[in-house]
Amino acid sequence: MRVLLIEDNEQLSSLTTRGLTRHGFAVDCARNLGVAREFLALGSFDAIILDLGLPDGDGIDWLQGAPDDRPPVLVLSARNTVDERVLGLDSGADDYLVKPAEVEEIAARLRALIRRPGSRQTALLLRGNIQLNTDTRDVRVAGRSMLFGRKEVDLLEVLMRRNGVVARETIESAVYGLSDPVTPNALDALASRLRRRLADAGEENVLHTVRGVGYYLEERSPS
Repeated sequence: MRVLLIEDNEQLSSLTTRGLTRHGFAVDCARNLGVAREFLALGSFDAIILDLGLPDGDGIDWLQGAPDDRPPVLVLSARNTVDERVLGLDSGADDYLVKPAEVEEIAARLRALIRRPGSRQTALLLRGNIQLNTDTRDVRVAGRSMLFGRKEVDLLEVLMRRNGVVARETIESAVYGLSDPVTPNALDALASRLRRRLADAGEENVLHTVRGVGYYLEERSPS
């Protein structure tokens, strides 16, 4: 799941990013609204975390002018009065959390936003013998809990949420942040590692490559 964090405090931005990364999110950081608009124009995000007091404008004004098809927004602000929280929600925020906040709660609220009715996102994904709980990041194959790397789980989630071949560009956008250093063969290496782990768990030849196009998980009946 990919998140845009709009926060001008460098230390808080870094701490939040590291914490959310541990919870399986790919995070892009924007220090102001101008950079945030550029990020939103370049890629797709599952959710936005928005500070309100930003160097080039107020987050409330941005919320009021944001398009209807924007990702869900979690306001994370030091403005803590009831009137300020109500204003944020009435201006278009989907949730409001007062700073300082534990990263575990931020992650939980993001997952709840992404799972809201009307979203394609669900917590429990099933594909044949493979089960992925996107909240806990637990992967089970034929009922057995298996240890997968964080990026391997990210790739597995993208493939399990979509039917058919998933384009390389779609996968890279979901798995890697815009600021992540990604080599030309990074996705191929990641897919190879995931394929080996699935094979070790008894699911051989389930992850397929369509050369030059993307990847897909083969549809299989549970055994």
